[in-house]
Amino acid sequence: MGLRQLILLSTAIYALHAMEEFIFNWRGWARSVLNLPVEWSTFYVTNFVVIVLGFMAAGIVPASPAIGLAFPALMIINALFFHCLPFVRTRGRFSPGLVTAVVLFLPVGIWCYRIAFLSGVTSEKVVISFVLGALLMALPIFGLKLSQRPYFQQGK
Repeated sequence: MGLRQLILLSTAIYALHAMEEFIFNWRGWARSVLNLPVEWSTFYVTNFVVIVLGFMAAGIVPASPAIGLAFPALMIINALFFHCLPFVRTRGRFSPGLVTAVVLFLPVGIWCYRIAFLSGVTSEKVVISFVLGALLMALPIFGLKLSQRPYFQQGK
């Protein structure tokens, strides 16, 4: 399986991850564990955007591996820092999305990078992909926090 196909598979996996998060009330968990002022509408929009980015990443990866690999980087970062780490820090409190993060995100994300290295993608492009993945992961969180500031309050 080539890198493009793996990133398409990753996009489908991300959809399964969002379904797991929804089923197990990610919103409630994120509010109590991560102190994020999140609503379900934010969850829906964010995950819609991530799925669109997954298709975009699969399409662009042959021409720009650093940009295309930002999607599996996002998955790995999400799994480690937003599911595994909170699970450990809360001494085993279930994190909605943890199962798909561990069983699918980590192995498939690592598989993407293995294929990338075997295809000749440089370490520099891998680093860039992780920086882009981290920025993509941070964007909705930063936006949520910023939206709580009085300047950005609309209609209150």
